[in-house]
Amino acid sequence: QVQLVESGGGLVQPGGSLRLSCAVSRTITSTYIMGWYRQTPGKQRELVAAVSSGGSTNYADSVKGRFTISKDNAKNAVYLQMNSLKPEDTAVYYCNLGWYGMVYWGKGSLVTVSS
Repeated sequence: QVQLVESGGGLVQPGGSLRLSCAVSRTITSTYIMGWYRQTPGKQRELVAAVSSGGSTNYADSVKGRFTISKDNAKNAVYLQMNSLKPEDTAVYYCNLGWYGMVYWGKGSLVTVSS
């Protein structure tokens, strides 16, 4: 079993920055994809950014140029650096792992962008 634990959420003013972290409970080997999704009340969960085991990245159009996903294999962690935050970025952010046909989710971290 794999557990994902997010941290780093909180309240930030518009234009500010936050970095989310996702700790993975075990070493992930071979082919995988890790990503960050977000969800607001009444809406479907949407992909924000993803990174493959080979290092390829993918971003939602709404966050391109502002968010950066990265991973640290030695620490079994993935990060989401969020800059120039906007009120519409307010959501619960979830860490996601796709590995050997299984999908794992963290419990989420709330990010609130408000003045």
